[in-house]
Amino acid sequence: MFSRIVIAAAIAGLVAGLVWTAAQQAWTVPLILEAEAYENAAAGDEQSQEHEDMAWSPGDGLERTLSTALGNVVLAAGLGLLLIACYALRGGIGWRQGLAWGLAGFVSFNLAPAIGLPPELPGGQAAALDARQIWWLATVVLTGGGLAMIAFLPRWAWKAAGVVLIVAPHLIGAPHPEIAGGLAPAELQQRFVVASLATNAMAWIVLGGLTALFHGWMDRRPGAGLTTAESV
Repeated sequence: MFSRIVIAAAIAGLVAGLVWTAAQQAWTVPLILEAEAYENAAAGDEQSQEHEDMAWSPGDGLERTLSTALGNVVLAAGLGLLLIACYALRGGIGWRQGLAWGLAGFVSFNLAPAIGLPPELPGGQAAALDARQIWWLATVVLTGGGLAMIAFLPRWAWKAAGVVLIVAPHLIGAPHPEIAGGLAPAELQQRFVVASLATNAMAWIVLGGLTALFHGWMDRRPGAGLTTAESV
């Protein structure tokens, strides 16, 4: 049964990762390239070349697209395993409920953290990486836990506690640099935030629906044996 779970997550991750990549190529990559042009112009050709010599990065065009697609597929497959584990604990769900789970994943992993730390273009000012990572992780965990309490616990006291968990990281506040701003225009940054959230929402919804669909289909195949909930 574990192999069926992995296969379901891999197929859903492949499709969702490719959809994610296509959406990024259409909406976010052009904005990133435009921001990189501002960054390179500010740094100068010589400093830009020194930066390129320090660390490898995929070249523009096909190499960059394939690298992004591979990363997206691997990440989507891993998140698909997480979703299927949640489905197993709930005793199996339909694809419509899978869409809702995908939306909840988007809220937890992308939308809630973006309230304090919106997606940033190259050349932007940012706080220390470790502080941002800690706040992001805490926000994801608290938001996911809060949504679960609101959705699955019957008592209103628990639902209220879930709301408190969701709001808590924003009351504490995300870490920000002492001097805000960036090389790209503010209008370009705003467009990037919207495009980034839209592409992530699309990927999560596709992933949620497909993981539920494929998981249910494989669980119903002859020879499935134990139910998924029993085998996990």
